[in-house]
Amino acid sequence: MDRDTLSLFAGIGALLALASLIGFVLKWRCRGADSPVIDNLNARIDAWWVMVAVLGGAFWLGHGAVILLFCAVSFFALREFITLAPTRGSDYPALAAAFYFVLPAQYLLIAYNWYGLFSIFIPVYVFLLLPILASLGGDTAHFLERTAKVQWGMMIAVFCISHVPALLTLDIPGFEGRHLLLIAWLVLVVQLSDVLQYVCGKLLGKRRIAPRLSPSKTVEGFAGGIALATLTGAALYWITPFDVWQAALIALVVTLLGFFGGLVMSAIKRDRGVKDWGHMIEGHGGMLDRLDSVCFAAPVFFHLLRWGWA
Repeated sequence: MDRDTLSLFAGIGALLALASLIGFVLKWRCRGADSPVIDNLNARIDAWWVMVAVLGGAFWLGHGAVILLFCAVSFFALREFITLAPTRGSDYPALAAAFYFVLPAQYLLIAYNWYGLFSIFIPVYVFLLLPILASLGGDTAHFLERTAKVQWGMMIAVFCISHVPALLTLDIPGFEGRHLLLIAWLVLVVQLSDVLQYVCGKLLGKRRIAPRLSPSKTVEGFAGGIALATLTGAALYWITPFDVWQAALIALVVTLLGFFGGLVMSAIKRDRGVKDWGHMIEGHGGMLDRLDSVCFAAPVFFHLLRWGWA
């Protein structure tokens, strides 16, 4: 990692240390009384320490480790998606192909920087392959619905998430060797937007945006979170190839995509009758609960960079 990357992680570490201190003080002031909100806050802070440490370790080990990390992330995310979208025995060939062929193949294409294939492999070839494999079982009950579930899972959990490590393959003049900072910028801005929307909503929120999809999302939380995350993205322009105004505009785009991506994933959870995708991350739910906004932002961010800067 270069000096800018180390400085960024040092800053994140300082913010987390401050958050941990605040959480400790709030818990101490309760003097043993039950406080679900503070307990949830401390659980989220502890989980963020783990996630930042894992991402930082992958950054330190290099590009290969980052690709392997996100490959594992896609595996667990796909497992969560398929678990909440039940399939039938005849879907086993399609599921086996999704987990043990398509997923590793997508990340191998990224590792070998084969943009021409990795960008269409799942949307075109796998889109056609999976229903063919599912049809071989001869089970026609809810066939279209079952096929769509698997294909949606592949698009969200594998194709979209794989665009995060794909940022390492971009050839941006004057930005050589600093591609890890693009991943850090994207994840930080989008995740910070989620946190700030939650905080602003709790402090100022009155009008709900989509009460049937996500009761905690409010107009005030949306406006405050998006605005503050956009300003943060602009302030961090020095770790990107963007000017200040470009960083602000792109931060606005990815945070908006993250917000609407969160609504889409909430709609799927409500359809399945669950609150969280899983319980993998204490205080955060499942893998997809933390990455739902990144899933929608990453492909657009990747192609904006490829078209405008690479």
